[in-house]
Parts: sequence; structure tokens; C-alpha cells
Amino acid sequence: MAKYSRSASKDVESAMERRKKGTLKSGPGGKGGTVKSRKQAIAIGLSEARAEGKKVPAKKKSAARKKTGTKRKTAAKRKSTATRKKKG
Repeated sequence: MAKYSRSASKDVESAMERRKKGTLKSGPGGKGGTVKSRKQAIAIGLSEARAEGKKVPAKKKSAARKKTGTKRKTAAKRKSTATRKKKG
């Protein structure tokens, strides 16, 4: 079974062509600079395919992001319990 659909690979291919022409932009809404990296062009093509609902595997979540998320939650809990103790 294929991981990527043919239409998703076409999106990556067109992103690579835009990179070669110098018209591929990075950032939200293409407001960033021109993309020069091959890897970045592939990532942009895959994200465009995901946005269109094509068959592409989900992004991998990094372990570092998971840890920071739990720290924020516990910090918020501490803050809320501290305010409750002051009021009581």
C-alpha cells in the first residue's frame, strides 16, 4: 500500500519546479523569502498536499514539543491553585 498518493507527489514536483524558477516562497501566505533548500521545497509541497486533503502521512511530532506542552499545563495548574489558596 502506498504512503503517498500520485497527486501528492505531483504537488511536491510542482513545488520543486517553483523552487528552481525562484517563485517558491516560505512562510504563511508566501510572505517569507524565496526557498533555496531542496528539503524545504519538499516540505512545502507535502504541506500543500495535506491542506488539499490528499493522501500524505501526518507530520511527526517531536519529543521536545510534547515536554514543553506538559510543562505549560502544570504551570497553569500551579497558578490556579495558588490563586484559590489566596482567596480562601
